[in-house]
Amino acid sequence: MNIKHRRKVMPRRPAKVTQADLARAIRAAKEAGASAVSVGPDGVIRIILTGAAPTNPTTGLDEIWIPSEALQRYLKSTESG
Repeated sequence: MNIKHRRKVMPRRPAKVTQADLARAIRAAKEAGASAVSVGPDGVIRIILTGAAPTNPTTGLDEIWIPSEALQRYLKSTESG
């Protein structure tokens, strides 16, 4: 069998976002109470939080904000280096 025309196969480029990345982002978003998760064409994962009524701090402006455990896990998983 003589094949004259063969297609050149180009190697696939690495994915900008993997399925595992999406699964982690969705899990973290659910735990944080987010309303949606979107992925842009540039590979950036955006987590849209639900709108909540603003709260007035009871202790004043010296209150320290601590991120939720879900957000801490997400931020730790996205650290580079």
